[in-house]
Amino acid sequence: MLRQALVICVAGIFSLPVLAVEPAAKAEVRPAAPFSESILAGDTLYVSGHIGADTATGHPPNDVETEARLVMDAVKRTVEKSGLSMDDLVSVTVYCTDLGLYDKFNDVYRTYFHSHFPTRAFIGINALVLGAHFEVAGIAVRPAVAKKL
Repeated sequence: MLRQALVICVAGIFSLPVLAVEPAAKAEVRPAAPFSESILAGDTLYVSGHIGADTATGHPPNDVETEARLVMDAVKRTVEKSGLSMDDLVSVTVYCTDLGLYDKFNDVYRTYFHSHFPTRAFIGINALVLGAHFEVAGIAVRPAVAKKL
């Protein structure tokens, strides 16, 4: 019975009509991603994961230090759009496809903070979208609410 169902499913896949493909010269139009760049809830800003994509290509650059700077610039822009600063970040999560890049990432990361570093997790994962090495998400809190323990 299972074998019959599998054959029917595979046959169904191959009987689908072929979709027309647009010429490569046309720009690709994608629907908006199903998430918000950030959400301000009261005094707390939740920042979605960002990757460091080159604005010219839409993909991460080959140089990991440049990619680290681009991802941190993207987080900074998002935080500043809400009237906060990088020093208002209280928690950051970094996803990285190669834990051997820890020191290179930190060399760039530390230049984005002045008064203190937020709490942070640096998590190794298998892959990220568009072949990125880093994805960074965070939580920021308005200064009157944030307290360092």
